[in-house]
Amino acid sequence: MDRATTVKREEAHLFHVRYLSKMKGKGRSPLKVNVKDIITGLIGGFLTIFALVVLTNMTAAVWLMAPFGASCVLAFGAWNAPLSQPRNIIGGHFVSTFVGLAIYQLLGNEPWMIGLAVGLAIAFMMITKTTHPPAGADPLVVMLGAYSWSYLITPVLIGSVIIVFFALIINNLRSNREYPTFWI
Repeated sequence: MDRATTVKREEAHLFHVRYLSKMKGKGRSPLKVNVKDIITGLIGGFLTIFALVVLTNMTAAVWLMAPFGASCVLAFGAWNAPLSQPRNIIGGHFVSTFVGLAIYQLLGNEPWMIGLAVGLAIAFMMITKTTHPPAGADPLVVMLGAYSWSYLITPVLIGSVIIVFFALIINNLRSNREYPTFWI
């Protein structure tokens, strides 16, 4: 084996060692257990999802979709995080669902199209500064459920506004919380 081959193998080995060492993690979870935060999350999640279920049962419209549960985790459990703000909750769900519906209506829901829709939804949320992790599931919901454009308004837009409404009311009942940290 010549010297150049040996050097390339050593460099490749070092690259892999460094790459894999990034996956070890450091330290412990910084998350703290706070009883008041737990109660706020419990009440906020319960009331928000309960209201959406009641609206669904009282009307002919669907007001609930699975990603809204994850949005409640952020709105009440990580209320001060940038991705938990009204712009992100409402805008993220709207942008992501719009992308999913556009791809579905234009191209269908073949596996590669579903993947493309999620990737594009992430990109467009980042471009519009509306990144909201639960909204990354919206293209999956609309494409696998074969929903029409009306889904963008009900449940997506109105439902996400309802989540923000409850987040505003419940988070601000606590003296040490000011929600939102930003609107625009």
